[in-house]
Amino acid sequence: MRIGEWSQLSEENVKRELGTFSLLMTGLGTIIGSGWLFGAWKAATVAGPAAIIAWILGMIVTVFIGLTYAELGTMFPQTGGMVRYAQYSHGPLVGFLSGWAVWIAIVSVIPVEAVASVQYMSSWPWDWARHLYDGQELSTWGLLLSGILILVYFLLNFWTVRLFATANSAITVFKLVVPLLTVLGLVATGFHGENFTNHGGFAPYGWSGVLTAVATSGVVFAFNGFQSPVNLAGEAKNPNRSIPIAVVGAIVMAGVLYVLLQIAFIGAVAPEQAARGWGSINFHSPFADLAIALNLNWLALLLFADAFVSPSGAGITNTATTARMVYGMKENGHMPKVFGTIHPIYGVPRAALCLNLAVSFVFLFLFRGWGSLAEVISVATLISYATGPVAVMVLRQRSFVNRPIRVRGMGVIAPVAFILASLILYWATWPLTGKVVLIMLSGLPIYIYYQSKEGWADFLSQFKAGLWLIGYLVFMVLVSCLGSERFGGYNLIPYGADMALIAACSLIFYFWGIKSARRSDPAREG
Repeated sequence: MRIGEWSQLSEENVKRELGTFSLLMTGLGTIIGSGWLFGAWKAATVAGPAAIIAWILGMIVTVFIGLTYAELGTMFPQTGGMVRYAQYSHGPLVGFLSGWAVWIAIVSVIPVEAVASVQYMSSWPWDWARHLYDGQELSTWGLLLSGILILVYFLLNFWTVRLFATANSAITVFKLVVPLLTVLGLVATGFHGENFTNHGGFAPYGWSGVLTAVATSGVVFAFNGFQSPVNLAGEAKNPNRSIPIAVVGAIVMAGVLYVLLQIAFIGAVAPEQAARGWGSINFHSPFADLAIALNLNWLALLLFADAFVSPSGAGITNTATTARMVYGMKENGHMPKVFGTIHPIYGVPRAALCLNLAVSFVFLFLFRGWGSLAEVISVATLISYATGPVAVMVLRQRSFVNRPIRVRGMGVIAPVAFILASLILYWATWPLTGKVVLIMLSGLPIYIYYQSKEGWADFLSQFKAGLWLIGYLVFMVLVSCLGSERFGGYNLIPYGADMALIAACSLIFYFWGIKSARRSDPAREG
């Protein structure tokens, strides 16, 4: 029996109700969240006008990575697919590390979107709104309102996939219209072309600033919503056709929109503000503040409304996809059996939804600022991305795996995707890279607990299959620490040589990972 066929038997209660348009809207709905409201401002403070290049580079990198997961999504059209592929290719240890990384990265997005909504609402022209956010973190009332938003995301996913899809598609159309109107309004009313060449030039902080902007200023964070169609593949009517279209289409459409928004933002900033340095620009509600400064009151009101809708739409989608991830981790053997329960009528993993609701509340109270948590989410996501390009090449070689589509050029796309993900992880700067790797390792006690229940007879085999990933993470932390001071390191490896080293060694780890694959038993690993 083929892996794809076996896995479907364990998901007989899952409702296949999502079409291509719904999945595309799901991808767009997750990508276009708080990232568009804050990303252009954050990227500009790090890279200046050259932030435009950061968005283009981020889009290209995400397309390469997304193509590997699009093919995996058609091989295994399963609920929570993103946390399962490495399990199939390399066994439980790699499967757990990859699944844990992507789950932590995405579940923490839910409270971030709620925080983003409330932070924008703090600029509403009413006294009560000004008490929601003090410029650094949310107040008690702000936290309470954010908690209510998270509860709404939960309830919209609690009953049925169809309710989620209908709500998300309507919200996403609105979320596309408002950014486009923002671009048109700012460009037509207050565009300063000289901002792109004056005030330090096009790249005032050098190209290292551009690269860091990709990793830490919300660019990677903004694009990681492409995972949503993959995680919902088990609920797709025709996953072979829909998944690739939804993944690549969402990335490209969002990428074009983000570039236009960045151009509009750079041009709309008052020249006297830019003259003080792009890094000194500070907004509570970036695009709304610009609209108010330009007397575009209609746009400001629209932005204040969308600041509630856009992050909430992404929060609703992430609530759906993270529940499927928990379900997938249970199928991998790393979560209690209750989280594998699919409601027989509504086709929704309700226990998993409840777990993510609780975790979201924990993150809400631990992290109350959009920027700092966006950095952590981005790096955690990059760690999880590293396994996709390796897994797709391994699973292509398995005779018992269905391969409905084969992306042309995957033999080039996969290693390039692995190298690019590694470079962005390095650009995230030290010590952030080290801190996030430690967060990823914090989940190992869960793996050890479930491994002890299974017994240790197979542990050596699992460890050998996962040694490449452990070595890769250790290598990335060491190079980040010893690398160029432009990326926060101790400058023992000079600028230029550091990135060449990352690229060359990434290829070594990539091929090592392929060679380390296990021939998984579908009934055991899936």
